[in-house]
Amino acid sequence: MPSRMLLSCDPHDNEAALMLLEDLTTNSNQVQLEVLEEILTQNANTEYLRGYLDGHSDKGLFKKKVPIVNYEDIKPHIERIANGEPSRIISAQPITELLTSSGTSGGQPKLMPSTAEDLDRKTFFYNLLIPVMNKYVDGLDQGKGMYLLFIKPEISTPSGLMARPVLTSYYKSSNFRNRPFNPFNVYTSPDETILCLDSKQSMYCQLLCGLVQRDEVLRVGAVFASAFLRAIKFLEDHRRELCSNIRTGCVSDWITDPSCRNAVSSFLSKPQPDLADFIEFECNGESWEGIIKKLWPRTKYIEVIVTGSMAQYIPTLEFYSGGLPLVSTMYASSECYYGINLKPLSKPSDVSYTLLPNMAYFEFLPVQKNNGEVTQQVQCNGGCIKKEGERVEIEVVGLVDVKVGHYYELVVTTFTGLYRYRTGDILMVTGFYNNAPQFRFVQRRNVVLSIDTDKTNEEDLLKAVTQAKLLLEPYGFLLTEYTSYADTSSIPGHYVLFWELKTRGNNDLSEPDHTIMEQCCSTVEESLDSVYRRCRRRDNSIGPLEIRIVKPGTFDALMDFCVSQGSSVNQYKTPRCIKSKEAIKILDSRVVGKVFSKKVPFWEPFKMETK
Repeated sequence: MPSRMLLSCDPHDNEAALMLLEDLTTNSNQVQLEVLEEILTQNANTEYLRGYLDGHSDKGLFKKKVPIVNYEDIKPHIERIANGEPSRIISAQPITELLTSSGTSGGQPKLMPSTAEDLDRKTFFYNLLIPVMNKYVDGLDQGKGMYLLFIKPEISTPSGLMARPVLTSYYKSSNFRNRPFNPFNVYTSPDETILCLDSKQSMYCQLLCGLVQRDEVLRVGAVFASAFLRAIKFLEDHRRELCSNIRTGCVSDWITDPSCRNAVSSFLSKPQPDLADFIEFECNGESWEGIIKKLWPRTKYIEVIVTGSMAQYIPTLEFYSGGLPLVSTMYASSECYYGINLKPLSKPSDVSYTLLPNMAYFEFLPVQKNNGEVTQQVQCNGGCIKKEGERVEIEVVGLVDVKVGHYYELVVTTFTGLYRYRTGDILMVTGFYNNAPQFRFVQRRNVVLSIDTDKTNEEDLLKAVTQAKLLLEPYGFLLTEYTSYADTSSIPGHYVLFWELKTRGNNDLSEPDHTIMEQCCSTVEESLDSVYRRCRRRDNSIGPLEIRIVKPGTFDALMDFCVSQGSSVNQYKTPRCIKSKEAIKILDSRVVGKVFSKKVPFWEPFKMETK
């Protein structure tokens, strides 16, 4: 049998792929030991590991000596590579690109190392998804998937290495562009439309192709639920123009990307007035409830990630879906691709991911969940963790040693140069498949607000609010309390801040001037990180930020509610993000003024200066 570290999977051969999955999950512990041995043997002489292991590749020494780290600990090493120093600082294999994470450091995207071999590992992962889906849904080779996929801007670092999002990396790779034909995975979108950097032209052309091929579509989707719902909104806004193109057989003049235009023109080879009339009739109906089944009647399911922060979109997806299953197939990040959903038709609330033990070496930091808050459980054995320059002892659990019902933070050691890296993902063990644990994604550590790929934590929100409230002070107003929530009742969703103000001195005004509050909204947005600002400015995936001013005493009422739900009066602190519908109702019932940001915040792709 070939090495379990870098397997190939033939997506046409369901039986062989499922047997491979059985082998990996049955032998999880052995595979994990082999993974760690290979990573250490290959990278023992990197500068990073030599500093702790002095050239040895002993697994016990690795767990004893190599610290568990955050991004800030490894950032200097990655920046040295980005600035032109050799890959062997962290990796024996050449680093071929840097992947920009949706998480940020110093307001800019985190950079994760990647290698050519890692693209093959991702291809193996994607190929394994198809046989799992075929196990539950018949006939997927009898039609196409309307998957709305997009690339994002990339930059060149001083070393010449490109820095780009993980999906942009994969879609631009030869692994994707030169993929062999697979009848189970044919897209309605030509590659040229996926690889178009103009997101509006890309969206328009992909929807146009999907509508023209409506009778062939068996499944629809996007990577994230938020992106799929943006596509539905885009279709609603552009339905007349799309129908006009179908009716005449000509693409709109504003589609100027040559590759896009040529690719779409091949599908619009003739006028199709009957199809245009049908689509127009369905889209002009009284309600868009169930519109997916109406426009694409053969659709069997919607494939989007609806776990974690994307769960907030489930009600809206169900409205449009007409009862179609919502399928989350995989759990992955810029750092590593982790696991797959072996029961893809399960309800979104029941989704668990089985970690594939050959993708990386996995460890777990126990966390406790009290009243919805995650706290680290520090103990005095098993490993060490870097914390503000100190080394603190903490228990670490291996992949096969996790316990059902317990919560953990995922720690990874990858083939690409990350060693005992804290991902920030909080997972709960739901069970085991053979000897491989299954996890429910609970949340990102410290993240309080998320609409799309943005991840705003409590500290970043505090900094932004602190900047904005300075605008109020010259007018005699003080911000006494605030909280927030992600409002996804409209598309795109947007951040809502609740502010309770009080006046200072002889100020007779009950609330600040509307223009000043608009400036507060804009200042908060300008002070948030680059991923938020990119989503607002380039991707249009987040709407204008809103501040709702509430009556004095509102946050006392919020405290009373939280205490009634089990919070301790002595330990109560105002939550900086609200998820409870009842709590939001309490706040909304006391709103005396609302204002939205009128300016779109500044954003440009981050630049790396040579150091």
